[in-house]
Amino acid sequence: MGTARFYRYIGGTVDAYRIIDESASFSPLSSASKLQLARICIPKVLGRRETLFHEGDEGSAMYLLAQGTIQLFRTSEDGREVVIRLMKPGELFAEAVLFERDDYPVSAVALVPSEVFLLPTRQFHCLLEQPGFRREFIGNLLAKQRYLADRVYRLAALDVEARFFSFLRDHWGEREEYAVDLSKRDVAAAIDALPETLSRMLLKLRDEGTLEWEGVRLRLRKGFWKGWGTAAGPGV
Repeated sequence: MGTARFYRYIGGTVDAYRIIDESASFSPLSSASKLQLARICIPKVLGRRETLFHEGDEGSAMYLLAQGTIQLFRTSEDGREVVIRLMKPGELFAEAVLFERDDYPVSAVALVPSEVFLLPTRQFHCLLEQPGFRREFIGNLLAKQRYLADRVYRLAALDVEARFFSFLRDHWGEREEYAVDLSKRDVAAAIDALPETLSRMLLKLRDEGTLEWEGVRLRLRKGFWKGWGTAAGPGV
């Protein structure tokens, strides 16, 4: 039986090996390491707004997002939900339970119907005992740290409009039309903006002819992305 058919059989509706192999998050890994990861994947399906884990829950697994969108957030002392990141298909999250702590430092909720793969920490530690796999995986973690450092810069240095377009590009790529399956409130949280602030910005951009957002359909004016990164600032 071929690899793809094998993982389609044990992995449910999504091929674990294919998700890992096509993900930029795992590009440093060899085919052999990707295959080892796929072998320990356990599929789990989540409905819209279903919680995967809560901040402080005992951490027994990391997760790989196969399809959908997962929001990671922390609860502040005054009860506000502070969004840390929106995960895209192919991304690994909750790695903190591997090395730093025994509980999850954030909460995770599915914003849309989603499917994840659990990677149990016990089996993953067995993989890390292999020098080749360990070296490749640590390189992967360092790349993710660079991404998070860039996100801190964006939140600190860019205005709401720049953060919004940066989010669009990072989450769905540079297109002229998008099918946005997230609510405007979720998008506002992802870019660290108040919903009212996002609404005012969208009205301004609509009046300028920059975009239209009706229902799940968002359309940008033709040629919008050409030169946008330079205009928005370095690192965007």
